[in-house]
Amino acid sequence: MVALPIDTAKFTGIICAVAPTPRVANRETGQLRVDRETGQTLYQVGLCLMAGTTAEVVNVSVPGEPTGVQNGMPVQVRDLYATPWENEGRHGIAFRAAEIKPLAAPVTSSASARKGAGE
Repeated sequence: MVALPIDTAKFTGIICAVAPTPRVANRETGQLRVDRETGQTLYQVGLCLMAGTTAEVVNVSVPGEPTGVQNGMPVQVRDLYATPWENEGRHGIAFRAAEIKPLAAPVTSSASARKGAGE
């Protein structure tokens, strides 16, 4: 099956709905899934994709841990692809991205304390 690119610029917002977790390849041994190209651990992130008056939460795989991504945080997604799949009568769409990162740098507690102090 062919991977279909998704134009993320068409979304009015993309928010992390489920924090990144490593994908498990073998539940019995706890072995994690790795990216075939980079050898990095694959992570799964639940993203809420918003467009106009609709929203959909999809699970997106990404190589390497998406640092700084937390629930409720607006994120930026690079190279998002959808790949249809079918296996033993089951079917669906797998989503994969090259990178998921926070849309804006999180405010640190010391920076917000300075702003509150009139700086």
